[in-house]
Amino acid sequence: MSSKERPTLGGTRIKTRKRNIAAPLDPAAFADAVVQIYLDNAGDLELIAKSIESSDLNFSRYGDTFFEVVFTGGRTQPGTTKPDEGERHPYSVLESEPTRELILPSVIYLQKILRRRPFLIKNLENVMRRFLQSLELFEENERKKLAIFTALAFSQKLSGLPPETVFQPMLKDNLVGKGLVLSFITEFFKEYLIDNSLDDLISILKRGKVEDNLLEFFPSAKRTEENFSEHFTKEGLVALVEYNEKKIFEVKLKEMKSALTTQITEETDMSEVIETVKQRVKDAKLPDVEVVRILWDVIMDAVQWSGKNQQQNANAALRQVKTWAELLNTFCTNGKLELELIYKVQMQCYEDAKLMKLFPEIVRSLYEQDVLAEDTILQWFRKGTNPKGRQTFVKALEPFVNWLEEAEEEE
Repeated sequence: MSSKERPTLGGTRIKTRKRNIAAPLDPAAFADAVVQIYLDNAGDLELIAKSIESSDLNFSRYGDTFFEVVFTGGRTQPGTTKPDEGERHPYSVLESEPTRELILPSVIYLQKILRRRPFLIKNLENVMRRFLQSLELFEENERKKLAIFTALAFSQKLSGLPPETVFQPMLKDNLVGKGLVLSFITEFFKEYLIDNSLDDLISILKRGKVEDNLLEFFPSAKRTEENFSEHFTKEGLVALVEYNEKKIFEVKLKEMKSALTTQITEETDMSEVIETVKQRVKDAKLPDVEVVRILWDVIMDAVQWSGKNQQQNANAALRQVKTWAELLNTFCTNGKLELELIYKVQMQCYEDAKLMKLFPEIVRSLYEQDVLAEDTILQWFRKGTNPKGRQTFVKALEPFVNWLEEAEEEE
């Protein structure tokens, strides 16, 4: 072959690289097809579900569009809730009446769809998040329908719809400030509690990471415990009010306990500690019984225990009682509170092995420091009602009680 001749590939097939050519997005055609299914079946959701199941529509590509059709009757404009061009149907969630009876079938219908196509749950999240972030674009009646739908969706456990999808998107300052979030969440609570317990609701709120921040649903100017109680009591949600009050009470107890633990550990001046307790009691409106319980807890929590050395532990506990007796005496102002203190000592000695044998010594020390009166000790000994360890403790305290009774006879 001449050096000037070019080689040929006669009879050889040249392979070309295949390219995946994506079909252009056409959500409008998809939306029109879904709308037509609704219209062909005259809004009968069972028939619509069967038609959708047998269709070859591309739900994995147009999942968001599908839920727009379900909620609004057609496609919405990008980034808004306004209707877009194209066909629409009158059987959507937002076209129904704002009652659970008429909205529940839509929830059950979607449950069927999601069981067949579980990948659509992310699209439902997307659409609900977008709608809830745009509550101001809906009419009041439409917001109520969304709240009812959302409550029923959780009540029916709609294929794992995560609570954070609902609660977090709404907490935008402009929505909260206008009172839209409070209105929505109130309707949600009322609807959900028809079929579910308060514990179920609290579980959802915890998963949604809002259980500790219920006041954030209120406009900033109304974000007080009083407004919370007044609003939800008026709406008939007394159980929620009571739960919130209990939770606030527990938080204040915890805060008081933390502050006192620090002061006692650091051996702060007695007068300052007493003043701290008085101020905390006033601010939190704590009952006297709870104050006595907290004081005993923090006093004993501050003891430096020494492992298995029983005598050192006994000395440390009794020294702590003597050191802080004035604090206990300040707030154990009557026989009822003194009796409560004995019960508290009884429970701690019963539950803590290293204190089991210290019960009579602690009671005697409290008596000697004028924290416990003789009558209170005798009442506990003769008629105490807490059974835990009682038989053991009564027997251990008997010599001291005999001494008290003998001293009383001599007088």
